[in-house]
Amino acid sequence: MTDLPGIVITGGSGRMGQMLIKSVLESDVCALAGVLERSGHAWVGQDVGVAMGGAAVGVVVSDDVGATFEGAQAVIDFTAPAATVAFAEVAARAGVVHVIGTTGLSEDDITALDATAQNGVIVRAGNMSLGVNLLVQLTKKVAAALDEDFDIEVIEAHHHHKVDAPSGTALMLGEAAAEGRGVALKDVSDSGRDGITGARTRGDIGFSAIRGGDIVGEHDVLFAAAGERIKLTHIATDRAIFARGALKAAIWGQGKPAGAYSMLDVLGLADE
Repeated sequence: MTDLPGIVITGGSGRMGQMLIKSVLESDVCALAGVLERSGHAWVGQDVGVAMGGAAVGVVVSDDVGATFEGAQAVIDFTAPAATVAFAEVAARAGVVHVIGTTGLSEDDITALDATAQNGVIVRAGNMSLGVNLLVQLTKKVAAALDEDFDIEVIEAHHHHKVDAPSGTALMLGEAAAEGRGVALKDVSDSGRDGITGARTRGDIGFSAIRGGDIVGEHDVLFAAAGERIKLTHIATDRAIFARGALKAAIWGQGKPAGAYSMLDVLGLADE
């Protein structure tokens, strides 16, 4: 037994799941309390260390959500929207901090998560790296300082396995730009351009998505006006940065009152 906070990892067989498991096992501030996979997955019933191709670590992969959450202090969840919404309800009942890195969440999903956060601690972010969250703040400040003579374009690139676009990080940056300008992103978002689309609408915030190879994550926020351009950039080369942020959020959430939090809260960057 250990006195360290116990962390559950959902979707353990995925690229991010395995990175999170490895990070928890190597950590000296938390311990691996459980690993979840969907019913019927080949990993269920195996020691997760063996399933990952190494030595046994004493944690067996399970498909029983309730039993796996019981006794843990936090769950880190980079899965799919429907699964995340379901996990949130179980985590709240169990008093477990729910750290969410899942992307592709709909407005209805976010509404459901915010409702669940009335009874539990949820830390949700489209990206959990320190650098990206600093970029979010910078984007908001630059957008607030520049008028609509500057077109805003969020350009993101990811590996060819990524299933959602724009990325969760791109949407975070778009929201930050919209907030800086005092508008709602849904009213000015411009994405999925194809064919003869006509001239760009003044004040719109555009999104461009690139998918290819093994790109971990690259995000640019371009402010373009006649005669000048400003570009804010973040490049991720190692998925471990997201795991480190998620672990930081899981530890930070211990003892916090029920509510919906972001990585800006975790990092002390939220506006007062």
